Amino acid sequence: MKTSKFLIPAIIALALTSCKEDAIPKPDGYLSLEYPTAAYETYTDPSGKFKFNKNKWAVVKPDENFSFKIDYPKMKASIYMNYRPVNNNLNLLLKDAQKLTYNHTIKADDIQESIFEHPEKRTYGMFYKVIGDAATNVQFYATDSTKNFVVGTLYFYSKPNFDSIYPATKYIEDDMKALMESLEWTNK
Repeated sequence: MKTSKFLIPAIIALALTSCKEDAIPKPDGYLSLEYPTAAYETYTDPSGKFKFNKNKWAVVKPDENFSFKIDYPKMKASIYMNYRPVNNNLNLLLKDAQKLTYNHTIKADDIQESIFEHPEKRTYGMFYKVIGDAATNVQFYATDSTKNFVVGTLYFYSKPNFDSIYPATKYIEDDMKALMESLEWTNK
């Protein structure tokens, strides 16, 4: 009888603790990337040839020969900007800019082109989205067709993996569109 005094409470305790719901594995976690809301400020290039709106979270670093880069340090990315004067060489400049984009067809799954025209500011160009594991996923060129030509190319400081860098690419792509839409030639 002594054993039943301990056996009944033990069975009740065991029954109460074993009546839990079945364990369910947790779903895979997804990377949560949060970027600051874009806020733009006007930037005039050091040569005084053009100005545009840039994200205030990005840092402009001058380079040589009318070139500079717009750094996104937290994303480990840069937009490389290259300015060239137009001196009866517009066709060559256009060909070089298009060649830069289409050199990525080996790794690209698709290249989407968008024509850009802003007649009031005398700015015309092309915006490219390169889909796939290419070295650059966003590029553009813009010109006034008579004096100025600028090319912008986005690069990440990592091995290209389109799926992994897509959120950052999309964020900077929006900045590049804002840059292109606000571009004004100041050497008229």
